[in-house]
Amino acid sequence: MSAPSPAPKLPVSLAANPRLSSWVGFTGEGRVAISPGKVEIGQGIVTALAQIAADELDVDLGRIEMIRASTAMSPNEGVTSGSLSIQQSGRALRHACAEVRQRFLNAASERLGVDASLLAIEDGTISGPGNVRTSYWELAGDVSLDHDAAAGVVAKRAAERSVAGHSVQRVDIPDKVFARPRFIHDSALPNLLHGRALRPDISGARLTALDETAARAVSGLVAIVRDGGFAGVVADSEAAAEAALKALRKGATWSAGEPLPDEDDLAGFLKSQPVETTVIDTRTAAATNKAARTLRRQYVRPYIAHASIAPSCAMARWDGDRVHVWTHSQGVYLLRADLAIVLKLPPESIVVEHMEGAGCYGHNAADDVALDAVLLAKAAGGRPVRVQWSRHDEMSHAPFGAAMAIEIEADLDADNEIVGWRHAIWSNGHAARPGRAAQPALLAASEIANPYPRMISSNPPAANGGGGDRNSVPLYDLPAWTITSHRLLTMPVRTSALRTLGAQGNVFAIESLLDEIAALRGEDPIEFRLRQLRDERARDVIRAAARRAQWKPQKQAGIGYGVAFARYKNMGAYCAAIAEIEGADDIRVKRLTLAVDVGEAINPDGVINQIEGGAIQATSWVLKERVRFDRTRITSTSWTDYPILTFSEVPAVDVEIIQRPEIEPVGAGEAAHGPVTAAIANAVYDCLGVRVRDLPITRDRIIAAMELAS
Repeated sequence: MSAPSPAPKLPVSLAANPRLSSWVGFTGEGRVAISPGKVEIGQGIVTALAQIAADELDVDLGRIEMIRASTAMSPNEGVTSGSLSIQQSGRALRHACAEVRQRFLNAASERLGVDASLLAIEDGTISGPGNVRTSYWELAGDVSLDHDAAAGVVAKRAAERSVAGHSVQRVDIPDKVFARPRFIHDSALPNLLHGRALRPDISGARLTALDETAARAVSGLVAIVRDGGFAGVVADSEAAAEAALKALRKGATWSAGEPLPDEDDLAGFLKSQPVETTVIDTRTAAATNKAARTLRRQYVRPYIAHASIAPSCAMARWDGDRVHVWTHSQGVYLLRADLAIVLKLPPESIVVEHMEGAGCYGHNAADDVALDAVLLAKAAGGRPVRVQWSRHDEMSHAPFGAAMAIEIEADLDADNEIVGWRHAIWSNGHAARPGRAAQPALLAASEIANPYPRMISSNPPAANGGGGDRNSVPLYDLPAWTITSHRLLTMPVRTSALRTLGAQGNVFAIESLLDEIAALRGEDPIEFRLRQLRDERARDVIRAAARRAQWKPQKQAGIGYGVAFARYKNMGAYCAAIAEIEGADDIRVKRLTLAVDVGEAINPDGVINQIEGGAIQATSWVLKERVRFDRTRITSTSWTDYPILTFSEVPAVDVEIIQRPEIEPVGAGEAAHGPVTAAIANAVYDCLGVRVRDLPITRDRIIAAMELAS
């Protein structure tokens, strides 16, 4: 007797927020309000989610109004991160809309006297035999959506969808092109005041004394706020706020700071600190050939800044003992939880409303500046206060992506085939987002009179993709391995979630060493990878990238080609990248060819945009980006000290999507970073004959690698 089929389950986000009315609503103007808990951070998610809703409800995409996430009304979907919005919000919305559609069909059947199976919906109009008709909006008063979703609802089959799977124009772009105030940086509330927070230049220093005399003489000053080590100003204009902050800084006295590591020996620092060690995964071979040699290689990634084009910004307004916050945080409910701890208020007294930010992803300073705005707005007499961080603030006080030292030992037999693999990571944790602990993770929370300790970053569990260990378990069919993570228990440089977390560093290390072993064998690096892979979807993206890039052209002096592959988190999107680089005075990436498989691509153009953006960002990380510091302070606090890729340096990026509409969709935002990083490094070897294992790959690093090789 066959086992019974498992009972149907709701998608995760819908199970957590089952009320249909929290997701879908119909307005009297023939519009459909869709209210997801995920937020737009430039990844095009509001467009893809609108496509899903339009398909399941059978309405024109132009009728969909996407409601910004707010703790006052939106479903709580946690944080928008990890390339999970399509998987979590998309699945929930598809299910919810399918049930809403069925409820309206049943109501129409009752009103029209026609069996529901004979009714059809076109752009929200429900019609049947005999030209009977009604619509969502006519029935909206009769159909209550204040019901919890049912688990057994079946959404449309892929072949029945007419909007998802097709490229459409992004719904958020027109406002941005025509300079309408969509970003929080461009928005102004009535009677708005402006605030600035005072922060030290010395890492870890604390405010011990403050002479306010000069600042109080500044015209336009409204208030000076001090709460222990937190201080700031509120003024009637940005110019007055800047002038008051400058004057206040002259009157500030700071304690001694905390020493920073030796930037030129990050690996030594990371390996010398107290750690929490976790064995991530092991595989034992039944029988293997004897190891004839062992390759031991170390790969290093520096601290990386988010380097958002616009520094973080927030607005806050108090009304008695209630506060309203406008923020580009990626987790409005999580931010609210931390604000409630710091303010000692019930969460219901705080509304956190999302607004888009110009250049927002990962755990940058969006949450920190929100608390700054809340604290400063206390002195504003009920008027809203807008706080804008400076570039200097952003580059010195926002969390960074953690530095990583990765050691891999590969045991090779007499034919240079891999018979054993040991992968060890030393890194700070990659997550210290708000709302996930009993203590707040916000910067000002560690500065106020009764401060909370600065949270030591942790790693998400492996089941959620891991942190420093993300993508450290090979997808290749190697006979034996041991993967170990050493998470630092000290944190002199503040770290948290940066795009991909540890995946970029781990894929760089794995794919670099695989390339080196293929070269030892004299084997084509693509054929070598294909031979180690059983997953046909993995093999398909590598073949597709190779075919599209016409791998491998005739060898040319000064030109190099490299390939790399990964499946993001080993359970998300598949991506293969081929880099063409030119090695002259500096490395220049001329072309990147990528193939990606995200299952069903809801908006193919959106997927391509995400892969292109990830590829370009990874190129910037590989060639340029590195947080600089001496033993007392962060020194890379401007674009001069922290250069990013310029428009003239952007490579041509060519993306092929392997469309699989029958497979549940996954996100694309972080799939390209690891493969592109390793493909560029491998192309450098192909061009120059040296392996650079410390990022970024600069002229100095190449010269050092050449000297080491000689």
